[in-house]
Amino acid sequence: MTNSSRHFGRYEVILLRDGVFEAPADVLIHADGDAARHRVIEAWGKPTLQVDVNCFALRDADGIILVDAGTGTSWGPKYGHARSALHEAGITPDQIGRILLTHIHGDHALGLFDGDTPYFPHADVFVPESDFAFFTNPAARQATPEARRGGFNVAEQLQRVYGSRVRRIKEGPVFAGIEARPLPGHTPGHTGYLVRGEDNDLLIWGDTLHLGDLQPGDPKIGLVFDLDPDMAAQTRQATLEEAVREGWIIAGGHITGFGRVQRASEGYQISTV
Repeated sequence: MTNSSRHFGRYEVILLRDGVFEAPADVLIHADGDAARHRVIEAWGKPTLQVDVNCFALRDADGIILVDAGTGTSWGPKYGHARSALHEAGITPDQIGRILLTHIHGDHALGLFDGDTPYFPHADVFVPESDFAFFTNPAARQATPEARRGGFNVAEQLQRVYGSRVRRIKEGPVFAGIEARPLPGHTPGHTGYLVRGEDNDLLIWGDTLHLGDLQPGDPKIGLVFDLDPDMAAQTRQATLEEAVREGWIIAGGHITGFGRVQRASEGYQISTV
């Protein structure tokens, strides 16, 4: 299930499709309130949303870096296919030395685990500092609605299983040709990774948006999974605009393939490249 790959600078970037997430349409929200939300759901016109679940392998002469790790076996047989996609790309778990997380949610991090042992036995896991601080804070856990506390459980497991190999990162360069860029809102420390190329740069933007055919046209549309919906909407708007201005190729945890953002009569649109 290796969908496609592109080259950016020193890296071959391989998109790994882990599965397809389905949710009822009422997970849609809107920054302008309930009336706007109901209009969006009505315009959507379908009972469910279906979005890809992706992660990425970056390969260069120095080895393999993962950006996110999929769900592993935790969400059942409809998911976890990133592991077979790695195999198809000729990559084994013990070859991966570095893993960058965009944020600490199950569909991005549960693939790190094989029960209570590391699925990637030699990897260090690099976590955005603000996300780590939030998801390891007992007060933040208590203040978060119970249905949105999964990240706290993932953070506990991450510390238990990977221990001293969990590394915290800040904004800026992380590895050669890769920069961490804060994209807060979906989670407090939600982070994208800008991969510098010679002709094109790639922004792997995590969950900045989930619906590539809906949210670019109205960046105020969000999903209930955004922990700070207003901040997520602001980040979405700013990131779409910056992607146009800088001419970045974009990819993410839930959009299909690689794309380029363009301005449209209303908002933006993403064209596949």
